[in-house]
Amino acid sequence: MEKIWNALEKFWNAIVENLAFLGVCLLVFLLVFFLAWGFERLNRRRSGAAPQAISRPRYIAVLGMCAATAALRMFLEVPLFFAPSFYKLDFSEIPVLVCAFAMGPTAGVLCEFLKVLLKLLFKGTTTAFVGDFSNFIIGCTLVLPASMLYCWRKTKKRAAVGLLLGTLCMTIFGSALNAFYLIPQYVRLFGLPLETIIGMGAAVNSAINSVSTLVLFAVVPFNLLKGAAVSIITLLIYKHIKPILIRS
Repeated sequence: MEKIWNALEKFWNAIVENLAFLGVCLLVFLLVFFLAWGFERLNRRRSGAAPQAISRPRYIAVLGMCAATAALRMFLEVPLFFAPSFYKLDFSEIPVLVCAFAMGPTAGVLCEFLKVLLKLLFKGTTTAFVGDFSNFIIGCTLVLPASMLYCWRKTKKRAAVGLLLGTLCMTIFGSALNAFYLIPQYVRLFGLPLETIIGMGAAVNSAINSVSTLVLFAVVPFNLLKGAAVSIITLLIYKHIKPILIRS
């Protein structure tokens, strides 16, 4: 009887922990969304410009198309020789950046959220939602600074500076988030020893022997590489795609 009770208690604790984590995810989404929305209002007030002249049906269509394209790109993951298998490169941020540049930071946040939601619907999660939450919040640390700076003054130079700033923000914030929250949360939800995660990193890089070295030698170069790759491609294709997305 005691074994049954302990098993039920363990099961209940797991449910509570997962629900608490999903609650944190929802709260973070709302905070990021209202940050983007508030910036757009401030920017319109500063410039005295009217809201962008795009119909609601077209806004929804462009948002949905970009989110679907981004979700499909999440299925095309490239393993990296310097990082353990749970860090794989994808280019799903490119459609999100295009959406954010074309329709504003709020659209970028919504596109990032819908991208992850669509991926969960069609593929599910293998990381107890930790990897999916990571993809959303770290993606936003690239998309938000880049789109905010570009929307403040829409020039190619601003776009390039914004993407550089976004890459730096993603690298710094993503590394800190992995070290202090995501990796410990992953270990807690899966009940894995931390040594197992570190061991996966050590298998590809002998210099990895702790959480800090895992972040330094795997997470930092991963985010720098991803930020640079998606930024360059976005700069090359955006001016050709925008007239198709946003036209009178």
